[in-house]
Amino acid sequence: MTLSDGTYRIGPPDARLLIRTSRTGLGRRAGHDLTLEAARWSGEVAVVTGAPERSSVSVTVETDSLDVREGTGGLKPLTDGDRADIKRTLEGKGQLHTAEHPTITFRSTRVTGTPQSFEITGDLTIKGRTHPVTVRGSADPDGTLRGSASFTQSTWGIKPYTAFLGALKLADEVRVEFICPGVAGR
Repeated sequence: MTLSDGTYRIGPPDARLLIRTSRTGLGRRAGHDLTLEAARWSGEVAVVTGAPERSSVSVTVETDSLDVREGTGGLKPLTDGDRADIKRTLEGKGQLHTAEHPTITFRSTRVTGTPQSFEITGDLTIKGRTHPVTVRGSADPDGTLRGSASFTQSTWGIKPYTAFLGALKLADEVRVEFICPGVAGR
């Protein structure tokens, strides 16, 4: 199954957008590596297979829709209270400041490769700051598109979370992953 020319709309409930964090510091054993998922987001992918440079991608994520899906590691499992605390912290001024910055956007500036293996460079805007990011992706034989990009939070003015006087902290680098089942089969 191959990706055909056309414009595709992506977003929940079919597609997933995940953010993965990791921990660092002397107290890292106490914390959790988190998987967050954007519950409200949408995107548009314009594909021109014969001229990938004419293809484009745009995505908008509602910042207050990020929810904790999983927490691995740590001394104890995440509770519902932990998840609520993480969400409150994430929405605060030091993190995403969702009250003032309700969306995160990505707009492609360059697409290269093939539908089976591609690279999308674009402008990622978080908290009013825009910087380039490169996403690497591929299409599975079943038509599922998937890809990822890693970036440093502090570049966008996000202060990585710390606890226990800095002994436990979130690593500055996070990884964003997308999974869009069946796009190539549409």
